[in-house]
Amino acid sequence: MGLLKSLKFYTKSLVFGLLIILCASYGVVASIILRLVGKPQYSQYTVARAFYYSFSSILGIKIKINNEKYLKESKPGMFISNHQSALDILVLGKVFHPGFTVTAKKVLKYFPFLGWFMIASGTFFIDRSRGEKARKVLDQALKSVKKSKAGLFMFPEGTRSATTNLEMLSFKKGAFHLAQQAKIPIIPIVVSNYSNIFHSASRTFNTGEIIIDVLPPVSTTDIETKEEVDQLVIDVRTSMVEQLKKLGYSKINGEKKKPESVSPKIKSPEPIADSDKDDDVEVEIVDEQSPLVK
Repeated sequence: MGLLKSLKFYTKSLVFGLLIILCASYGVVASIILRLVGKPQYSQYTVARAFYYSFSSILGIKIKINNEKYLKESKPGMFISNHQSALDILVLGKVFHPGFTVTAKKVLKYFPFLGWFMIASGTFFIDRSRGEKARKVLDQALKSVKKSKAGLFMFPEGTRSATTNLEMLSFKKGAFHLAQQAKIPIIPIVVSNYSNIFHSASRTFNTGEIIIDVLPPVSTTDIETKEEVDQLVIDVRTSMVEQLKKLGYSKINGEKKKPESVSPKIKSPEPIADSDKDDDVEVEIVDEQSPLVK
């Protein structure tokens, strides 16, 4: 049984990777064409949908979104979500609407196919190792989001949790500071724990349905001080964790009862991360006016 499970996991993971390459390749072409016709805001949306529908059709994982209206009505806005694994790219495929973009580690810029698509489609690249130039471009980034009424998507946990518990890691404050500076709302997105569907450590890769709850936008208009930002982080994270516990685990096809957590009880992490690298990041903005080749 263990051998078959591993074989199933690696076979599906290979298909997963091939779909990313195919959709990213399509994305490079689509992004260039959409730039030329003056519709760059559709670049990441069209590729996101292409990936979601091809992945869900072939690998049998679907996503249901509750309160999707907040995704459509809350731009410009800062959209944040819990970060579980590489499968979150499927979540982006379903959540993204026209005008959405995402932040990514700068190293991804140099990946064949995926990096090319990200450059062409307007991704915000983050270099965590260099903080000196961050302040010089953050104002431009915020102005770009507001001017184009875009949706900026970030994972405040900063890294994949890979957890099998109904919990989240501590939040970094970068996304909250950006939203507060731009006076744009924060839209929390809570994704059900899907470790019973996909979990690399246990070689799990099942078919099923992931549930997403989009919470009402949180205003940053009256947030001024550092202490108020800290409290905002705590309040938003608390509401997201509470909603995650209500959502529980994703649904496996053919299974009636959601499984209980298989991990031992652990102490809940602090709401705010001790080290906030997101507060000192370099953001490189690639928009429709940027050359594709430098």
